[in-house]
Amino acid sequence: MKGWAVWLTGLPGSGKSTLARLVARKLREKKVPVQILSSDRLRKILTPKPTYTEKERKMVYNVLVFMAKQLTEGGTNIIIDATGNRRSYRDKARREIKKFMEVYLKCPLPTCIRREESRGKTFGAPKKIYEKAFKNLSGTIPGMGAPYEEPHKPEVIVETDAVSPRQAAEKILKALAGRFGVQAGKRRNVSRRGGTT
Repeated sequence: MKGWAVWLTGLPGSGKSTLARLVARKLREKKVPVQILSSDRLRKILTPKPTYTEKERKMVYNVLVFMAKQLTEGGTNIIIDATGNRRSYRDKARREIKKFMEVYLKCPLPTCIRREESRGKTFGAPKKIYEKAFKNLSGTIPGMGAPYEEPHKPEVIVETDAVSPRQAAEKILKALAGRFGVQAGKRRNVSRRGGTT
């Protein structure tokens, strides 16, 4: 049986890594195996001294999609934790991965900036990226020097500035249950007729 892949996309600071880990933890509590693929961690291996050029980003995301495809075909469930600033990167995953879902973590840039400046754990992401943009030390930050292309038709949109991480995770888990039959989160009561209540 093939695994599924859900891509959490959004601006840096929108909550991707936090939600990837929270959703993964809740799934594992329900005995649903899942692995997280992080573009930041992958980049440290592929490009130890990243330049974040268009060419380099395309290469990193091509590898990420290839890995996700291979893992899902082998039966592994995947959460992709990656900005994926170009729509084409995520569309490639949608074309190549049979069971695929895109989750857009929608969050205003000022909120993302405040979060990124104050967060302790970065989960492998580079630190103080927005500060570097403001100081003209980097022109490659998605949403500032580089474009962030919002998804056209994501399966799920979560406004992470308006809900708690727990509420956001529940919305994603509900979508996984509806799309792939993933039984996690609240248990459903099954009636004698075979329906759910």
